[in-house]
Amino acid sequence: MADYVTTFMSRLQAKNPGEKEFLQAAQEVVESLALVLDRHPEYRSAKILERIVEPERVIMFRVPWMDDQGEIQVNRGFRIEMNSAIGPYKGGLRFHPSVNLGILKFLAFEQVFKNSLTTLPIGGGKGGSDFDPKGKSDNEVMRFCQSFMTELCRHVGPDTDIPAGDIGVGGREIGFLFGQYKRIRNEFTGVLTGKGLNWGGSLIRPEATGYGAVYFASEMLSTRNETMKGKTCLVSGSGNVAQYTIEKVLDLGGKALTVSDSNGFIYDEEGIDRDKLAYIMNLKNVKRGRIKEYADKYPKAVYQALDPSQDSSPLWDYKADCAFPSATQNEINAKDAQNLLKNGVYVVSEGANMPTTPDGVKLFVDAGILYGPGKAANAGGVAVSGLEMAQNSMRLPWTRGEVDKRLALIMKSIHATCVECADRFGTPGNYVNGANIGGFLKVADAMMDQGLV
Repeated sequence: MADYVTTFMSRLQAKNPGEKEFLQAAQEVVESLALVLDRHPEYRSAKILERIVEPERVIMFRVPWMDDQGEIQVNRGFRIEMNSAIGPYKGGLRFHPSVNLGILKFLAFEQVFKNSLTTLPIGGGKGGSDFDPKGKSDNEVMRFCQSFMTELCRHVGPDTDIPAGDIGVGGREIGFLFGQYKRIRNEFTGVLTGKGLNWGGSLIRPEATGYGAVYFASEMLSTRNETMKGKTCLVSGSGNVAQYTIEKVLDLGGKALTVSDSNGFIYDEEGIDRDKLAYIMNLKNVKRGRIKEYADKYPKAVYQALDPSQDSSPLWDYKADCAFPSATQNEINAKDAQNLLKNGVYVVSEGANMPTTPDGVKLFVDAGILYGPGKAANAGGVAVSGLEMAQNSMRLPWTRGEVDKRLALIMKSIHATCVECADRFGTPGNYVNGANIGGFLKVADAMMDQGLV
């Protein structure tokens, strides 16, 4: 089986040169699935793995728009429709200068397994653009979103592909995108999730990824008869996921010590309480400022600028019990993982997608800590997106309590699937294998049922 994995990855690398994030994600999944393919040769005969790494459809297009100075700008737009075996494509749109084909293929590939784990009937997709909303006016963002949706609307729909938000795409961007879709298609339908509450959105949707990551951490802790109460937590990022991770940590009696953005991070030894969290939310969501300003407001907190030339991030070098990486991919390398373990962290629940490098993941797994990979731990966001789709289909909104209860139950179910699959294939306690195998089996069986597609 080791030879099969090596040969498979060699072929994949030859077909996808330069797409390092996609190849990294595929390597992790394929290594986990060696356990399954050894026991179920029918998946190998049907070439399920060879099919599952190929997107069903890749859409690329230009996005011309005009800035406030009257200059024409041109960006590149993408939508990766990865797999629809268990339902319509579902996954976010990312607007960030780093966006390229390899990153979006990695995100779409991860999304297939994540969506499968939610128990909801949704396939996997991802999209976005190398457009940077940072520093742009509302009018510039609107003009870009309208141009982007003018092309994307040909490829999406409530029963085909339902995008959501991701990095750089929040409520403002979803509103502009939805307005343009409605204008062109002349229909009011649940084509996007993350919508405003007044026009089809779901309560708890903004909170869902962060809440879900903390619920997943709580489920992992329950296997050791512990809770979040009294736990100290390191959180990276300061956007939607990080904000609501901190809120749920507070709800469950824990204390968050850090928050960051692309320039640097804050360490607040006293902890980020609800007043401080409200300040962060206003700073990032309304003022669109930098996290450095937190230290001006709360002088006891320490701000440290991030130095890209450093071989590790000092954010991960503080004593704590839990870590919630909630910023972006590969933010925890092997040295960071060593620092976390050295400082007593024994729970890592990933709010971001693939925030830990393979060497870091190996250190966590070998150390036997409670390590929840992103495709399981951060599935709360897409889970509530699925619940938003259900509400849109029924034309009925659910209460905040009802959605939160469903989210908690979904995260509990994802955790149970990871534990059961890890046990069944001989690696008890390995949430990486459990998540990859649990997500794969449902999709693979659906593909087997549907013939050669």
